[in-house]
Amino acid sequence: MSTTPSIRTEPAQSDADRTAAVRHGRTVVDGHEIFYREAGAADAPVLLLPHGYPCSSYEFRNFMPALADRWRLIAPDFPGFGYSGTPEGFDYSFNGYARFLAAFADRLGLQRYVLYLHDYGSQIGLRLAIQAPEKIAGLIVQNGDIYADTLGPQYEGLLRHFEHPSDETRQKLVDAVSEDGYRDEFLNGIGPGLAPLVSPDLWNLHWALTTPRRAEIALALMEGLKENLDWFPKYQAYLREHAPPTLILWGPRDGYMPEASARAYLRDLPDAELHLFDDGGHWLLETHLDRVVALTRGFLERLPHCQR
Repeated sequence: MSTTPSIRTEPAQSDADRTAAVRHGRTVVDGHEIFYREAGAADAPVLLLPHGYPCSSYEFRNFMPALADRWRLIAPDFPGFGYSGTPEGFDYSFNGYARFLAAFADRLGLQRYVLYLHDYGSQIGLRLAIQAPEKIAGLIVQNGDIYADTLGPQYEGLLRHFEHPSDETRQKLVDAVSEDGYRDEFLNGIGPGLAPLVSPDLWNLHWALTTPRRAEIALALMEGLKENLDWFPKYQAYLREHAPPTLILWGPRDGYMPEASARAYLRDLPDAELHLFDDGGHWLLETHLDRVVALTRGFLERLPHCQR
């Protein structure tokens, strides 16, 4: 007996579905080809998402579509990271990346936005905020340290290198730019119950994209943290002077940035909203995504800039 196969033509994807999906694009900023991810409507209020180390815009891959129904989320790969190029002549420093982020925002026509500050993205984003405070509608701070007196124990090797540099102390930094070193960064601080939630794609992908030149850039940025410590008072002064609306989301099981690093923000932003994820570490978007999305949504809904 023959049977007739069941064939159904599915409807085309709706405009709403396309808007919510993460889109992948490239643009040219100051002559350099840049990869970026985007989700949300072109006319929606903007969240700008500078990434941390040793990651790329990939860290926001799940966060972006969860909020794209009401907001436009944009995450570039910095030069030397992810799918962006590694151009000669680029200034691979915190100042250079801050200038890049400002130029990228201008290239995309972003006039005002909320900044998501995480890891290196905190220092880069805050330098951008200092340059153009009128463009900052609010801050979301997620494990981004700017208080020298609250640094965690995993900073000890770096601080020893800054105080008494030697071939031995530098070699430890060189060794950290490796597949094992990347894995340690992504599993930083969290217990065995949450570790399975952190995809090995994170360290495997980013190690696969780490060329010898990129390894040199990563090492230079680590050593550049010494100069970055001198910027901490400037970041704090910006917060006190401009008092941007701020949501602080923090995983205290972070060897670099413990709970004290989160609470320190309240010295300069006493009205900030602070949420501590007791079992969370440095990469909350991997382990506590739903709760981070819910808190972010509530924060954005209260911001006048983010109303539609």
